[in-house]
Amino acid sequence: MYVTGSHNNSITSNCETCNRTNCVIHKNKGVLFNSTLPQSSTILKCKKGQQFIIEGAPVNGLFFIKSGTVKVFRTGINGREQIVRFAKGCEIVGHRGFGTQEYYSIGAVALQDVELHYFSKEHLQSALLENPKFAYDMMLFYANELNRSENKVKSISQMTVRERVIDTILYINRKFDDINGFLSLPLSRKEYADYAGTTEEQVIRVFSALKKENLIMAKGKKIGIIDVSQLKKEINEHNYFLDS
Repeated sequence: MYVTGSHNNSITSNCETCNRTNCVIHKNKGVLFNSTLPQSSTILKCKKGQQFIIEGAPVNGLFFIKSGTVKVFRTGINGREQIVRFAKGCEIVGHRGFGTQEYYSIGAVALQDVELHYFSKEHLQSALLENPKFAYDMMLFYANELNRSENKVKSISQMTVRERVIDTILYINRKFDDINGFLSLPLSRKEYADYAGTTEEQVIRVFSALKKENLIMAKGKKIGIIDVSQLKKEINEHNYFLDS
């Protein structure tokens, strides 16, 4: 499943230059990358398309993305995939399984070649018990994640199919930006559908309508936004900056 894995007792991620001071890993890098602890961090490298968290597998730790992009998903009714979120560098994956749960409720796969810091459950438990500030920061992190998740469920349940597809386009745009006018994370129509909670056919119809209205452009898997402000206006009442 992994290309390579090596133990790393010093911080080698972008934390040295990252300016995301609200990142729980960044704020506690001295604890998590403690050189006095054996195997405090393991770096894993996954090729595009490789799955590094298996849904239903025993929880043994969590992952911090060093570089690359990841798709987080769970299996729904009749085996249908529901994409929970997309994650990039300096984000945590697998944290909802850490704690009282024995098995991961989600799966995660690399959308690009990915490097990950892996922290074992034992290392995290030890760090939490010995460092009250880290424990407090993790508590705030989980509280924020829960609040974000609950708000998202509430808003999505009140959106039409068109609004959910637009929300997905804007989410990808603000999270990954664009290159030469097209979103820098190219996704299939099915992946848009799996995130928006609709069908591939409905996504195709909405895309077709948005193109006719001159709001987006498409070139194969690539999607470009022509009028961001108009798309924002359509879902403004649902709290546009809900997820990032």
